[in-house]
Amino acid sequence: MATVALNCSFFCTSVQEIRPPTLSATSDPPPIFDGTTRLYISYSCPFAQRVWITRNYKGLQEKIKLVPIDLQNKPAWYKEKVHPEGKVPSLEHDGKILVESIDLIKYIDVNFEGPSLYPNDPTKKEFGEELIKYVDIFTKEMFGSFKGDPVTQTSATYDYLENALGKYEDGPFFLGEFSLVDIAYITFVERFQLVSSEIYKHDITAGRPKLATWIEEVNKNNAYKQTKPENPQEFVDFVKKRFLGQ
Repeated sequence: MATVALNCSFFCTSVQEIRPPTLSATSDPPPIFDGTTRLYISYSCPFAQRVWITRNYKGLQEKIKLVPIDLQNKPAWYKEKVHPEGKVPSLEHDGKILVESIDLIKYIDVNFEGPSLYPNDPTKKEFGEELIKYVDIFTKEMFGSFKGDPVTQTSATYDYLENALGKYEDGPFFLGEFSLVDIAYITFVERFQLVSSEIYKHDITAGRPKLATWIEEVNKNNAYKQTKPENPQEFVDFVKKRFLGQ
């Protein structure tokens, strides 16, 4: 039942974490590979947000230290010592650096304590993997639609999510209970929903009641709420500049 997952999200992460300051080109590096587990993120990055949510949900705020990076003014040491491409997220753990958001949310779920984010049911696991594989198609189709007609071009994609949310009746999430699948999608859905509303005056949940309920329920989750962008308009401005020349 979804009750267990909701309880974990409400009680394990009920204390609001103070966000560490962002490190820029003039910032000194942390003592890398000193045994501390660090999650390198950007507060505005949806890929990094996935891993941040996972860390919070499992109650690992004391065990995985957040290190926010200014992607527009990166410290030289970040590319030299952490991620050669200068991207986020990166996880420093056990003397190595791990990357790629989907790989990292799975890694943290398996290798750290806290409530599991994947069900034991093999049928649900298989469906979950199918949905996680689809998330790249989803994001590419969303971004690809911005120069055309997003309302028409993304309709089938959102219908896919609506239908997927109807597969299990034991909770409002993709696999019934809150899981890695929800984490993989929500950081992009929240941004695309805002862009669709503000730029194209379209409600992506219109005619999709399960999608509407899913977004509402995820927004009750403290692990997620604590990671929401402080300036969501930043993504809207990014789309306008990058895709619409505004």
